[in-house]
Amino acid sequence: MPRRTATMLASTLMLFALLCAGVFIKVPYSEMSPGPTFNTLGEADGEAVLQISGRKTYPTSGHLNMTTVRVTSAEYDMNLLEAVYGWAATDNIVVPHENLYPHGKTDEQSTQENAEEFSQSQESAKVAALKQLGIPVTARVAVFTVVKGSPAEGKLHAGDVIKAVDGTPVKAPDDVAKLVTRHKAGEKVEFTIVPAKEAAAAEKAGKEPEGSEKVEITTAPAEGDGHAIVGIRAETDHTFPFGIDIKLTDVGGPSAGLMFALGIVDKLTPQDLTGGKFVAGTGTIDDAGKVGPIGGIQMKTIGARKAGAQYFLTPADNCASAVKNVPEGLTLVKVDTIDDATKSLEKISKGDTAALPQCTAK
Repeated sequence: MPRRTATMLASTLMLFALLCAGVFIKVPYSEMSPGPTFNTLGEADGEAVLQISGRKTYPTSGHLNMTTVRVTSAEYDMNLLEAVYGWAATDNIVVPHENLYPHGKTDEQSTQENAEEFSQSQESAKVAALKQLGIPVTARVAVFTVVKGSPAEGKLHAGDVIKAVDGTPVKAPDDVAKLVTRHKAGEKVEFTIVPAKEAAAAEKAGKEPEGSEKVEITTAPAEGDGHAIVGIRAETDHTFPFGIDIKLTDVGGPSAGLMFALGIVDKLTPQDLTGGKFVAGTGTIDDAGKVGPIGGIQMKTIGARKAGAQYFLTPADNCASAVKNVPEGLTLVKVDTIDDATKSLEKISKGDTAALPQCTAK
């Protein structure tokens, strides 16, 4: 066989071997890529994302899009070839699998956690929006989660409003644990609650829930010191003076809080916040209106620009990362609070973009 032919054959066989190795060698990485965006002022699956009842609303225009990130599943085994392709690509990111699914977290556990965070972000968005508008909000304590297999399973449910424990009124989530731990494991504790269904109906109607019922639960010993527990996590819930419902499925995590809050503010004020402009953004939000950082910021800016966004509301703590790869035609607007965001939207609507607080590398 001529030397040239032999060399070409050897190179071809080596390349084939490398490709096979790339396909069959598994690596501990996962992939993040831009996900869809949703206009909080518009519709999803044929119905309005933000639905407000019992209060006058105003016409809106433009976009206030929340952004998402797609990630590979916990069970997905990435091969070396896919990892190399992902590292070379500009519209996705390859990250250690442990970053997305720490301690062997399963898809089911991740979905549950994301759903809980999404629910909490909606609650905080409503509170922050109404506080921004000076509308009073009443706080209450409610069941956030019930531990599977715990004494409370089947007796208490997520969304149940806790009025009292053993007859003592509850004013804060910590009160619940303090009152339960007065007991010894094996003793009974009495909860006075408003069931979740009734509480939700009252909230949708913008009213305080009426009536209550008593639920008796036998405590169990906690792992470690054996103190009495019932197996719930209580959180602060709120009663709103009118109905606010957020309709969006197949989305999880806490990062849509800011955009939900701004959408609510826009619908409840005569002034058109966007002035018809296409604005997208991201960020967690707490009850006081403080905006927090999120993950996957570069994927979200890419997704926003692909959807048509001209401006992107960026949590201050994400700015340094976001500016490393800004899509052409997208302005990154730095925000720390919901008040920052509304003021920036006013500038955008008026075309006063030179005065916008933009992200920098520092």
